[in-house]
Amino acid sequence: MLLKDLAKQNHDYIIDRRRFYHRHPELSRHEVETTKSIIKDLKAMGIEKVETFANGAQGCVGYIQGTKPGKTVMLRADIDALPVKEATGLEFASENPGCMHACGHDNHIAMQLGAAKILQSIRDKFSGTVKVLFQPSEETAWGAKELTSQGVCDGVDAMYGVHIWSTLDAPKVDMQYGERMCSADIFYIDITGKTINPDNPLEGNDVVVAASAVIMGLQTVVSRLKDPSATSVVTVGTSETKVNGATTTISMTGTTRTFRKDVRDKFAAQMNKLITEIAEAYGCQGKLKYEYMTGPIVNDEHGLVDIARNAVVENYGEAGLGNQEKVTGAEDYCYYMEKCPAIFGFVGARSKDVPGSEMSNHHQCFNPDERTLERGACVAAQFAFDFLTK
Repeated sequence: MLLKDLAKQNHDYIIDRRRFYHRHPELSRHEVETTKSIIKDLKAMGIEKVETFANGAQGCVGYIQGTKPGKTVMLRADIDALPVKEATGLEFASENPGCMHACGHDNHIAMQLGAAKILQSIRDKFSGTVKVLFQPSEETAWGAKELTSQGVCDGVDAMYGVHIWSTLDAPKVDMQYGERMCSADIFYIDITGKTINPDNPLEGNDVVVAASAVIMGLQTVVSRLKDPSATSVVTVGTSETKVNGATTTISMTGTTRTFRKDVRDKFAAQMNKLITEIAEAYGCQGKLKYEYMTGPIVNDEHGLVDIARNAVVENYGEAGLGNQEKVTGAEDYCYYMEKCPAIFGFVGARSKDVPGSEMSNHHQCFNPDERTLERGACVAAQFAFDFLTK
């Protein structure tokens, strides 16, 4: 059963929902009214079972039940916005000053509601359960980790997630095997030494020189931890100098990025060794604090990727498939991939006919081509239907 026609019938509904949620964005951990509206939308389409979460997590999950027991598939959409002042000039621009769906999560909500509406209307044609998950706090890398700790993936046999993306042409949908998005961890470095007198530098330890050496040394971490074909990055992004009596401390923050789990696991130990030894060579002390945030997104469930690709092709032909290169952006969807079989793809946003659609995600003018949303809803619904019936 192909769902293209049902998606087309819900085109106006999907666009209306996108514009409503774009107009009313809420930041991570504060998606209270967004959650209430989504629950209202789900109830309006006849989805009776809708659950919320504990521990201050917003968002919800709706259950679409087939005619008989069977497998469980989960579709995910993130719902939080960014602290960005919108500059699109759209008639449905944000009404919440300083807050905007600049990453496109309003589009995710709309596509997911469209998919839910389609699946709810044909629930007599499949067995099993579709869980439609609306996740909070993706932008702070907290939401998925929290929801998985609350058991949202328990009993889930397959999971599907996408992100609308500004470097992919609308209305293509990209589903590929292998590496798709990077890990993104944060590190904090303190280099401390005895405060120097500019007139007599031999009386102290020059933490500026030591910190500079550490920054240069960190670049060798990448070349020593991986093979040349694996993309990895260590970047120091900020620094601050503090003088406290007889000591001076330079504090630096940065990020590591890689598509390889084995490389990610080695970063902290190698960086700590290098920082400590270089600082000591300059008579200073080096300290590293490493925070694991989000892991890489890798599509290694080839059977699920095949189902997703077929969902595109059987509705829109081979030309409907996109070819988005893997990106160094990050996603907390990785936490679901640790708990259940899951795949992740991209939906095209870019169009020469739509101003702002070519702007990068998080830009104050980012405005995806809405014509892509119907297709995104169709492919998500088709993936769920095919997984449960084939």
